[in-house]
Amino acid sequence: MTTSELSGPGLVPPAAPAPSPASPASPVLDRIASVTLSSVVLPLTAAISDAKVLTGRQRAMTEVVFLFAEITTEAGLEGVGFGYSKRAGGPAQFAHAREVAADLIGEDPNDIARLWTKLVWAGASVGRSGASTQALAALDIALWDLKAKRAGLPLAKLLGAHRDSVRCYNTSGGFLHEPLERVLANADRTLAEGIGGIKIKVGQPDAKEDLRRVRAVREHIGDDLPLMVDANQQWDRPTAQRVGRALEEFGLVWIEEPLDAYDTEGHAQLARSLDTAIATGEMLTSVREHVALIDAGAADVIQPDAPRIGGITQFLKLATLAEHAHLQLAPHFAMEIHLHLAAAYPIEPWVEHFDWLHPLFEERLEIRDGRMHVSPRPGLGVTISEQARAWTVDRVRVDAPR
Repeated sequence: MTTSELSGPGLVPPAAPAPSPASPASPVLDRIASVTLSSVVLPLTAAISDAKVLTGRQRAMTEVVFLFAEITTEAGLEGVGFGYSKRAGGPAQFAHAREVAADLIGEDPNDIARLWTKLVWAGASVGRSGASTQALAALDIALWDLKAKRAGLPLAKLLGAHRDSVRCYNTSGGFLHEPLERVLANADRTLAEGIGGIKIKVGQPDAKEDLRRVRAVREHIGDDLPLMVDANQQWDRPTAQRVGRALEEFGLVWIEEPLDAYDTEGHAQLARSLDTAIATGEMLTSVREHVALIDAGAADVIQPDAPRIGGITQFLKLATLAEHAHLQLAPHFAMEIHLHLAAAYPIEPWVEHFDWLHPLFEERLEIRDGRMHVSPRPGLGVTISEQARAWTVDRVRVDAPR
């Protein structure tokens, strides 16, 4: 597809000259001058299969569609944010962001919470969860990146970091399309790279095969290394209870998404009955949906995804609630964002390592001794790569208010 350059509609209304950003009497330090949105299709090196593919609920995944937002101010500062969609929804996110982005022009980029609310109301007829708020996430994250850059701080430091590094585990080497021998080899490579834990996928139609793979991985990496499993919502309640009991012997850090993401009662029953921690939350698309999990006691480890729930502004609200409930935190995917958010969480968290996103950015995150380290670079600390620019299938620049 070809790249198209569009300009947002509308004319800037007459206004008195803004005071200099350097003036201490000015309540506005800067104003948003333009928003550039890009739809980027990241091809995967192999078709990815988890339990949802083996049970026939989804097709194998061959690409991930990213929505990038680049916000530029009159003072020449720029913030970068991104969201994503797997299998479907990427064009919808791009279209919605394009519709509402003009409402940011002329605004003070520091007023992030107010601007999030403004954007939600701009698209109120399509709701406050799902694709509509996922489209806002890229804009919200770009504003936080911009704010941290203005302060000259990594985002984690701007938020108030509790640590400079976070425990990390790898997921991308443990999918079900990989034969067991390759999963074991991937585990060796992962641990040699300094990553601290291994997560593998389960939830196959034959639970005996799941147990065989988990046993093989545990024996291969030893009893002391952190190991997690992820069923991707594919068990019913009796199966989750039965397989969950069988998994107890392997000393897992957690069992992830054993049931449908919205089965809060079932997850709560498992959390009460099993010694192994229950982790869930990645598929939910609002803070309100996560509150239902917390109130039901349905998760020992909560796994919010900032791009899915509307950005960093919403993530911070949820993190406060999760801390109040004494929950562990392990944000899903998008480690370039979630490293900073996990570093600012009071209870020792985990962050998920995926090497899929490496081609999108010029920088690499530092990983050693089982931990992912916060970069001293300001903001998120990432720059969109030329490869990501080459994978751009649509682009729009908005520089005038509606």
